[in-house]
Amino acid sequence: MDIQVLENAQLLGEQAAAHAASVLQEAINRQGKARLLLSTGSSQFEFFKAFVGQRVEWSKVEMFHLDEYAGIQPDHPASFQAYLLERFIRQVELGKYHLVDGTGDLRSTIAQLNEAIREAPIDLAMIGIGENAHIAFNDPPADFDTEEPYIVVELDDACKGQQVGEGWFAGLEDVPTHAITMSVRQILKSKVILSCVPHAVKSEAIRLTLSSEIAPNVPSTMLRTHPCWTLYLDRASAARTELAACE
Repeated sequence: MDIQVLENAQLLGEQAAAHAASVLQEAINRQGKARLLLSTGSSQFEFFKAFVGQRVEWSKVEMFHLDEYAGIQPDHPASFQAYLLERFIRQVELGKYHLVDGTGDLRSTIAQLNEAIREAPIDLAMIGIGENAHIAFNDPPADFDTEEPYIVVELDDACKGQQVGEGWFAGLEDVPTHAITMSVRQILKSKVILSCVPHAVKSEAIRLTLSSEIAPNVPSTMLRTHPCWTLYLDRASAARTELAACE
């Protein structure tokens, strides 16, 4: 585990984007292509601003994303498909991408995603951490056992509250009750994991991530078991950890 603490979210995004670009390009140089897994949310804004400007052979990159609300239309402002199309896919020339469709037959969608993700390892996974310490939509207590790549989960109130607080929905009653998400074990199969977690609202989740026992009630603790995980923080998100005292 490597932890980087930057002065603010902008610098965090810029450094993480440069790191991500180097991982992708190294994979391309080594094997001719790279597979990328992306997270979304307001905490990732600065990362994406910097990421789309990186020098990467995007035509050799195949992209997956972590999750999507069940039943939400792709043109809904909170849709993660819409998020990625606006902030990433339309700004680079990807070789291939797979979007998680939350409409229609979820079992069929998951079967297609599972088949595609199993074709080869993910070279780089960008994995955010939620205010309730979730990774993807694996809310506590998360399923640490399933080997299925994508699963359907029920969202807890803390997760819904984060979505409302970030402005994606007007109220808790507007947030979908379920979502398709990549499972914890599938996330951990990625070769390299980078986590961009800025802002004060994430400080308690970061404290728990770094100090708690590895357990389903704090899903993000599982990232500590990965052999190549880098956690990017800003001063605000690191404020409740021992790292702040070292500044």
